[in-house]
Amino acid sequence: MKVFVSHPSGNNNLRAVLSGFDKEGLLAGFHTSIVADPSATWLKLLPNKLRAEWLRRTFPIESSRIVTRPMLELLRLTLPKVGLGKYTQGGESFAGLLAVYADADKSLARKLPHLLKKEPFKGVYVYEGLALETFKAAKQLGLTCIYDLPIAYWETSRRLLMEEAGRLPSWAVTLGGGITDSEEKLNKKTEELALADVVVVPGSFVKDSLPDWARNKKIIVAPFGSPDVPPGKEHLMSPANRPLRVLFAGSMGQRKGLGDLFTAVKMLNTRNIELVVLGSQMAPMEFYKNEFQNFRYEPNRPHDAVLELMQSCDIFCLPSIVEGRALVVQEAMSQGLPIIITENTGGSDLVHEGRTGFLVPIRSPQAIAEKIAWFLDNRAMIPEMGIAAQEHAAKYTWENYGSMIVNSLKLL
Repeated sequence: MKVFVSHPSGNNNLRAVLSGFDKEGLLAGFHTSIVADPSATWLKLLPNKLRAEWLRRTFPIESSRIVTRPMLELLRLTLPKVGLGKYTQGGESFAGLLAVYADADKSLARKLPHLLKKEPFKGVYVYEGLALETFKAAKQLGLTCIYDLPIAYWETSRRLLMEEAGRLPSWAVTLGGGITDSEEKLNKKTEELALADVVVVPGSFVKDSLPDWARNKKIIVAPFGSPDVPPGKEHLMSPANRPLRVLFAGSMGQRKGLGDLFTAVKMLNTRNIELVVLGSQMAPMEFYKNEFQNFRYEPNRPHDAVLELMQSCDIFCLPSIVEGRALVVQEAMSQGLPIIITENTGGSDLVHEGRTGFLVPIRSPQAIAEKIAWFLDNRAMIPEMGIAAQEHAAKYTWENYGSMIVNSLKLL
C-alpha cells in the first residue's frame, strides 16, 4: 500500500518509517515543515548546537518528494532567540508547538486532493496530535488512516498521572501537561484514534493502554531501534573503592519515577552510591535538592555526549509511571549498562531478569532499593550483565522497525 507520510519536524522513528516505505517503493511523499541540505556550505558556519538542530531536519529521501510548510516552524525556532519567546510558549501561543502541529495538519488536509492527482496513494501515515484534519479529509477520499501512537493513550496516561498527583502531591508540579491538558486537546486525540484504521505502537504497554472500543482496529507493534554499540568498548568491573554510579536520564519529573528513585536511594542511606541525574528540570533545582540532596546533576547535552556519560556509569534506572517506549533505556543498554526499569517504560521485553537487568513494579521505592542493593553486593557481575544488555539491545534496529511497519501494512 503506497502511503503519504506527515510530521512537522523529525526523529529516528520517522526516518526509519520513511526509509522503510521508500525501500519498498511505497512512499508517495512526505509533508513536513523545514528541510535542511546536509551538504550546504552555510550549515558549516553555524555554531555546533545550532548546526545539530538544523541537521535534525534532514531526511533519507529525495527532496523532490518532500512538501514543506516552513513559516510557522521557523518562527517557533527563531522568536525565542530574539527575545520574543512569549509568542511560542503555552498552548494558545500563535507560534507554539501546538500551533505548528495544527497548521501542519490543516495544510496536508487541504493538499490531499492535489497530491492524489499528482501520484495516487492508498493511505496517510500521521502521528498523534497531527492527524485530525488530515484523517477527516482522507476519509472523504477513501484513504486508509494510519495513526502512529508513540506514547500511552491519553486516558491511561491521565489516570496514572492523576493518581501520582494524589500519591506524591509535592511532585505534582513536575507532571506537566499530563494533568493539565485542555479538554479540547484531549477530545482531539480521541477523535484521531476513532478515525484511525491502523494504529502503530512501540510496545505492549501502549497497546494495552488503548480503550476497549479501539481494540478492533489493526494494531501494529514495532519496537524502536537502538544506537550502534560503540566499537571496542571494554566491559570493566567498576572499582570497588568508588561509589556505584546509578544513572537516571530523562525529564526530571514523577512521570518518569524520579521521586521514587530519590526515595529508594535515601532508603539505602549509603555513600557507596552516586546517583547521576541527566535531564531537563521540570521545577527549580531547589525543589529537587529539598527532596534529595545527594545527587549529581548533569544538564542536557548533544547525543554523543549523552552516550559518553552513560559509559562512565555502572547501571541505569528508569522507574517510569507513563511512557511509550523510553528510547533512553536502549541507549543505556547499548553503552553496556544493565537496567532497572518498570513495565510502564514500554521496555519489559528488554529485561532478561538477572541477566540484562531487573523489572520492578511502578510506585515501589522498596523494590528499586532492593535491586540497587543487589548490584552493590554483586559488582563483579556488572560487566557480564553489561555485555548481555548490549547484545540484547543490538537486536533492535531502526531498519527492522521500519520493515515491521511496512511489511504489516503490505498485508492489508
